[in-house]
Amino acid sequence: MSTSRINADVVRLATAQALAGANSTVVYATAAIIGHMLAPTPSLATLPVSIFVVGMAAATLPIGVMTRRYGRKAAALFGNACGVIVGLLAALALVIQSFSLFCVAMLSGGAYAAAVLTFRFAAAECVPAESRARAMSTVLAGGIAAGVLGPQLVTVTMNLWSPHAYAVTYLSSAGAAVLSGIVLMGVRFEHQPPVSVHAQGRPSSAIVRQPRFVVAMLCGVVSYMMMNFMMTSAPLAMELCGIPRVHSNYGIEIHVIAMYLPSFFTGRLIARVGAPTVILAGLALIALASVTGMTGLSVDHFWVALMLLGLGWNFGFLGASALVLACHAPAEGPRVQSIYDFVVFGAMVVGSFASGGLLASYGWDVLCALMLLPVLIAVTGLFWLRWRQPRTGPLAHRS
Repeated sequence: MSTSRINADVVRLATAQALAGANSTVVYATAAIIGHMLAPTPSLATLPVSIFVVGMAAATLPIGVMTRRYGRKAAALFGNACGVIVGLLAALALVIQSFSLFCVAMLSGGAYAAAVLTFRFAAAECVPAESRARAMSTVLAGGIAAGVLGPQLVTVTMNLWSPHAYAVTYLSSAGAAVLSGIVLMGVRFEHQPPVSVHAQGRPSSAIVRQPRFVVAMLCGVVSYMMMNFMMTSAPLAMELCGIPRVHSNYGIEIHVIAMYLPSFFTGRLIARVGAPTVILAGLALIALASVTGMTGLSVDHFWVALMLLGLGWNFGFLGASALVLACHAPAEGPRVQSIYDFVVFGAMVVGSFASGGLLASYGWDVLCALMLLPVLIAVTGLFWLRWRQPRTGPLAHRS
């Protein structure tokens, strides 16, 4: 495969990531507010976001099986079909004012998000081994456009059909899913290893018991779970503080841009200083976001906390993903990656379900304070890994 072809595939995946990521951004910007509008009790306001995360967790292993049997493209296009469904069902739910149907729509939206997150691993299969971290970060950089597109889509469309706020927003997100699917049709995965029952590599149990994989999974869980824990509640917390929704939309826009903007250099940073160091920086930023959220309830406090949270997620999650790549052979990739994503998203379900009740019962500052202990546990895991494998070769430092 030529370099131009490889570059074109990575660019297409980044473009598809941008269009598809707008769907998740719309959900995070609106679902808790819509839940507050439709739910029978305030404590259920964040339930739609929690169900969205359940959909992510439930879809990861089936998407992994689909990838092994039918290839990356089939799994990606399945995800786009789910993206169209969530847009149409959510719009219908808003028209008929059905909280239950909106929650069902979020389940499909979670499946879409799970498929989109495999794009980073797909990109790694489109390039030589030495360029994998950079390819993954390039695809995640497509989320910058999603960070702008999603919130602006909400701001422009949320009141276009005044009796049914946000209905046009979700119809528009379905259109974005269609465009993402069209872009994906042009991607070729020539570097994807052939699927063969005779070339599946080691048993999964042997892979997941590796200390490096255990720590990568722990750091991925904490980075993603804490990001979702805080971001899920932030729009509703801002609304309960009397902050206008347009400021909430901008807060999510700042957050999502911060999630993906560092991707232009995170891959190079991982190659230079190693994944564990990058993960450690990410966890420190997440802790700083927690402290910022605890210190005030102004618009600036929310925006700064969400920005720091996004930056921390990028370093923590992308660093953990790079560490996972060092734990398996190519033939083991889709299977191991789906296990990793399943554990990460499964843990997110706990945080997502808890956030709404904690916000309603104890307030924003307590919710932020609860983030510090998981971060400390992940940091401890990183130092344990470095103590256990101080000089076991380049993977201990660079992957």
